[in-house]
Amino acid sequence: MNLVRSVTVLGSTGSIGVSTLDLLSHAREGGEAEVEIVALTAGRNVERLAEQALAWRPQMAVIEDETLLPELRDRLKGSGVDTAAGKAAVAEAADMDASWVMSSIVGAAGLAPTLTAAKRGSLVALANKESLVCAGPALLETARLAGGTVVPVDSEHSAIFQSLQENWKSAVARLILTASGGPFRGLGREQLRHVTPAQALEHPTWAMGPMVTTNSATMVNKGLEVIEAHLLFDVPLERIDVVVHPQSVVHSMVQFVDGATLAQCSPPDMRLPIALGLGWPDRVPQAAPACDWTKATSWSFEPLDAKAFPAVGLAKEAAGKGSTFPAVYNAANEEAVYAFHSGRIGFLDIVDTIEAVLSEHSGDTQLSIASVLDAEKWARARTNERLALISQ
Repeated sequence: MNLVRSVTVLGSTGSIGVSTLDLLSHAREGGEAEVEIVALTAGRNVERLAEQALAWRPQMAVIEDETLLPELRDRLKGSGVDTAAGKAAVAEAADMDASWVMSSIVGAAGLAPTLTAAKRGSLVALANKESLVCAGPALLETARLAGGTVVPVDSEHSAIFQSLQENWKSAVARLILTASGGPFRGLGREQLRHVTPAQALEHPTWAMGPMVTTNSATMVNKGLEVIEAHLLFDVPLERIDVVVHPQSVVHSMVQFVDGATLAQCSPPDMRLPIALGLGWPDRVPQAAPACDWTKATSWSFEPLDAKAFPAVGLAKEAAGKGSTFPAVYNAANEEAVYAFHSGRIGFLDIVDTIEAVLSEHSGDTQLSIASVLDAEKWARARTNERLALISQ
């Protein structure tokens, strides 16, 4: 195959962004792809962004933190790469003429640029789950009307995406999302009370940033993925299950009405779902290592302890209520995670705070981008009011 792609990477210095550029580099060197990088954006990692820009020579490099623009300009002096800073500049980068956009900005900050890319009709490889959680119907409809496509890059949703065929939708009985269990698999609620930020960042399988790694430890990440699966595949929430699979080789499963179950399996490596998004509807050869069936191995599965990890149940409740409840779930979590890592609250306070803020939300508005942003603003303010009381 010979892919020709003009590419923008939103969040190029994070783990997904780095894996994306690594995959593109190998595909280009192997002759499988002709790649032009249109724009790269980052939050604060100016050193890595400059290194990437010097290697790829995009049209534009954007740092969200405006105080770092002078350093970025200095590092890229004479390179021919345009530089910019701020949230508006990130949105401008998303609006540039790229046929393929990797959306990997962490958190709600990725919503606006992802929507901008969707409006252009680009193929959006979606790793920013918060965009879908907070404004999924609007995002998917925007892409559809613009003639674009949203391809999920989360390994779980990529697995389901690969296991479904268009004419099989009516035959789907359940979706089963797998979870590694994070660093605290098997612990009860009381054992989690004194977890430290350092312990929460010790993920046994994946190398991710602080927010996503903490979300994996609390299972909020899996709650967000349940909401995503509900929206992406139009399967009722009560037919979406989470099962703990510590080896992280089976990335998710689809169970059909006749009792058959299809699973997508591969060693844990984000380059595989990224490659599927890059090559869609084709596959990129040798994107990542395959399972080695010449060696003995065993995989295990166990039910999620909903008492110790109530975040998945809360996510289902929020998604069931609809409107802006999922956006509140996400915003409250982000603020609580920041407070946890700054030492202001305990580990259990993260999900307890989400539950409390959700209980105060009315969510009686029509879902729109404006209502999502208003709900997020309210949720962050209310969360921080509660966090201030906890930390006293």
